[in-house]
Amino acid sequence: VLRPYACGDPKAKPSYLIDKNLESAVKFIVRKFPAVETRNNNQQLAQLQKEKSEILKNLALYYFTFVDVMEFKDHVCELLNTIDACQVFFDITVNFDLTKNYLDLVVTYTNLMMLLSRIEERKAIIGLYNYAHEMTHGSSDREYPRLGQMIVDYENPLKKMMEEFVPHGKSLSDALLSLQMVYPRRNLSADQWRNAQLLSLISAPSTMLNPAQSDTMPCEYLSLDTMEKWIVFGFILCHGVLNSDQSALSLWKLALQSSTCLCLFRDEVFHIHKAAEDLFINIRGYNKRVNDIKECKEQALSHAGLMHRERRKFLRSALKELATVLSDQPGLLGPKALFVFMALSFARDEIIWLLRHADNIQKKSTDDFIDKHIAELIFYMEELRAHVRKYGPVMQRYYVQYLSGFDAVVLNELVQNLSVCPEDESIIMSSFVNTMTSLSVKQGIQPNTAYTSVSKASLGIADHRELGKMMNTIIFHTKMVDSLVEMLVETSDLSIFCFYSRAFEKMFQQCLELPSQSRHSISFPLLCTHFMSCTHELCPEEVSSDVTTESQNLTVSILKGFPVPPVLLLQLLPKHCAKTISQAVNKKSKKQTGKKGEPEREKPGVESMRKNRLLVTNLDKLHTALSELCFSINYVPNMVIWEHTFTPREYLTSHLEILVPPFRSIVGMTMYNQATQEIAKPSELLTSVRAYMTVLQSIENYVQIDITRVFNNVLLQQTQHLDSHGEPTITSLYTNWYLETLLRQVSNGHIAYFPAMKAFVNLPTENELTFNAEEYSDISEMRSLSELLGPYGMKFLSESLMWHISSQVAELKKLVVDNVEVLTQMRTSFDKPEQMAALFKKLSCGVLKRMTIIGVILSFRSLAQEALRDVSSLFNLPSAVLFSGLKLVAMNVYELSSAAGLPCEIDPALVVALSSQKSENISPEEEYKIACLLMVFVAVSMPTLASNVMSQYSPAIEGHCNNIHCLAKAVNQIAAALFTIHKGSIEDRLKEFLALASSSLLKIGQETDKITTRNRESVYLLLDMIVQESPFLTMDLLESCFPYVLLRNAYHAVYKQSVSSST
Repeated sequence: VLRPYACGDPKAKPSYLIDKNLESAVKFIVRKFPAVETRNNNQQLAQLQKEKSEILKNLALYYFTFVDVMEFKDHVCELLNTIDACQVFFDITVNFDLTKNYLDLVVTYTNLMMLLSRIEERKAIIGLYNYAHEMTHGSSDREYPRLGQMIVDYENPLKKMMEEFVPHGKSLSDALLSLQMVYPRRNLSADQWRNAQLLSLISAPSTMLNPAQSDTMPCEYLSLDTMEKWIVFGFILCHGVLNSDQSALSLWKLALQSSTCLCLFRDEVFHIHKAAEDLFINIRGYNKRVNDIKECKEQALSHAGLMHRERRKFLRSALKELATVLSDQPGLLGPKALFVFMALSFARDEIIWLLRHADNIQKKSTDDFIDKHIAELIFYMEELRAHVRKYGPVMQRYYVQYLSGFDAVVLNELVQNLSVCPEDESIIMSSFVNTMTSLSVKQGIQPNTAYTSVSKASLGIADHRELGKMMNTIIFHTKMVDSLVEMLVETSDLSIFCFYSRAFEKMFQQCLELPSQSRHSISFPLLCTHFMSCTHELCPEEVSSDVTTESQNLTVSILKGFPVPPVLLLQLLPKHCAKTISQAVNKKSKKQTGKKGEPEREKPGVESMRKNRLLVTNLDKLHTALSELCFSINYVPNMVIWEHTFTPREYLTSHLEILVPPFRSIVGMTMYNQATQEIAKPSELLTSVRAYMTVLQSIENYVQIDITRVFNNVLLQQTQHLDSHGEPTITSLYTNWYLETLLRQVSNGHIAYFPAMKAFVNLPTENELTFNAEEYSDISEMRSLSELLGPYGMKFLSESLMWHISSQVAELKKLVVDNVEVLTQMRTSFDKPEQMAALFKKLSCGVLKRMTIIGVILSFRSLAQEALRDVSSLFNLPSAVLFSGLKLVAMNVYELSSAAGLPCEIDPALVVALSSQKSENISPEEEYKIACLLMVFVAVSMPTLASNVMSQYSPAIEGHCNNIHCLAKAVNQIAAALFTIHKGSIEDRLKEFLALASSSLLKIGQETDKITTRNRESVYLLLDMIVQESPFLTMDLLESCFPYVLLRNAYHAVYKQSVSSST
């Protein structure tokens, strides 16, 4: 019934049931079911004519599944009649297997018919298929009349089956009444279990080695959930015995008080009390039973949850004790095997009860249905299962000897003492004895005494109960020899979790949130190994590997131990000491600041101070939780889930970079906000990453994994533009921020580069910036950035900077082309003042602003390269290498040294960026001319800087507030790159530039306009800066062009002006 039952899922529903065009036809078929008059209703059913072949093909699987159900029903009815005719004797304590199989048959049959009635589309599927069959073959399917009648008859399945089971009442009631000595003994409270010291091996040390014995061995580990289904469904079907037998009524009431719902199939449940009340309320004389049901319902709602919660609490301690003893003394698995399977069965029943009822709560209070310690109980179950699998050969050898040395002797005595033992039975019993006597581990034996339960049997088991009980014991012992795996599945299979995925995830999350349960979190991945048992052998298409995804969630739990250590390390950042220093200064000056009663700020490291060893800090708890989680990962080397072998340690190693900060969220740790352009300081990010790395390295103390390999794999990705998943890295984020935020604000005049501080600093403006530039660009921050990005990342940063420079150079070339004639004349007329003045008026403005922007970018790159050189120990090249060899060889050396942050005469990155600008329409000679004229343009434009108020030189910062001091770097670097590309003489072109610039600046010394010459001395200093910056120019050359006395006087003037303005 699995296939048609799946129709309740919209994804699995046949398309014909949801097709709007067929909706009216389907409704008509359902309304007329089971009879459909196809000839007189052509209009409503006409649409089905076109689809009949497809309907036959696609609904055949569903239709014949219903036919299989009908045939199963026929066979069950036939078998039940045969059992009644043979007057088979049923007693769970005597012929266990026969009675159990009989009751399972009844319950399975009942559940199947109830599930059938819950398939809403059953009439539509059967009716559609039959209609298509009739249209195709001219007649209905031969099974359709009986199948249609069955569907109609079992609209209310329990009511119909109550009528069916009237003739089977005696056999069924006899089988159920045999539970009166078993079920009440299993359904005890936790206090009664505790008083009886149930499952304890150490309560009686003197009997520890004695084999566990019972007259009803198989009944001891029989599932309580199974017995409750037998009792509830069984007594509903043969309800008459409830009025005639008080013991039957007691059994039924006890079962009704223990649960509010029972499992029909997987996650489908049957609400006991409502269904039973609806059935009995219409039967005359059953008012007392209805009242009993109501009382039992109240009892179940008020007490069942508490009772089962206490049982789980007891079982946690009992299973822990049992697992601990057996891990120390595995030889006890032989004599105490019964205890192990009892413990597993008891725990499994309680877990399944909680799972089922938590998903179907019928009361307001849910406390009894939330168990945050459920993982611990599952963990101890898995430990016991592991012991049985590991020491299975020990158990087998023990029971082989037990069967041959004890069971065979006792059975032989029982047979010898039988008053009547027919020849056939005697031969069979003797064969049993002989086989057990000569038994070995490789052999197996499963005695079957079912025939002795028939009323006409020569050796009736009803008259020889001791023999039946002994045979039950022998069967249990034989299972210990050849059916250990099947026994584990029978007593501890929890594959039902596969169908309660939400509850599974919730329990897993609760386990992680409770530190004391962290070490048991491995229980949930281990549960996934049970899922192989959840499929039905008759429905192979159910097999899917999707359930393995639950096991992958285990390593996510390692996150819980990480958030705090970086926070503690961040407290040591310099910015956090400001308040402490302020308090110390105020205290020294006796100033009262702050509000009264304000709590004193805790200093870093206070979490490590303790007065005694009993004091446990939050960090201690987190460290303990981390070690507990690592224990969980290390608990098993591997586990088999479906057809895959899952190794937690290897999985953790390979996925740590994805699942664990900072690897999964190192980009998030930058706290980059695109809207507000905010980003974490590089030093803070580096501190956080180091803290995380320190914590992660501590994992190696608990789990055998190579964390260093993980660091190398992940952090190397962050030095690239994109990571392996195509996501932005910290390299791309910081590159974008420095270019688009910090340097853009420099261009806008809100930030200036201070050479004395080797940092960019905010200037006082009307609209203050949201960040302090110095905190992102000083030498310590740039070193942190270099350490985070590494040579690869810094190379990407340099390339991005050079791309911006190349775009500025392209614009400068356009200005040169627009003024090429004027600049050509000025290049040869620098000794003619009047002509130069006239030509200068024809030039368009903007060249110095763009050159200043280039200088600012180059200054920032210089800071970045210096920081990279400080943190990099990759290269130690002698400076002589950098100035030797041919130019082509030198450029390769420059590129190598630049990657290590070493300074170069010619910037290789700038050369590469500007080389890409070569135009196909312009000849090399023309390109060279434009480069020469660009230097002329800059040189003749420098006097205009003197009229700018912001051009005043400040000795304190060793520069100008409008960043024109950056022109020195721009002129030298651009000239070196351009004339390297065009294979010109860098020295000659810079000499020409110096001559033009000197001549132009000397002219402003003759100007009388104070506005035009207000910052003349500050601009004079640019010549000195250009020479100092250049590896190609000397002071002697400057002296020949520009009198040094003017420079000395300029320095004196600006320093004097600085002193007077400060006072």
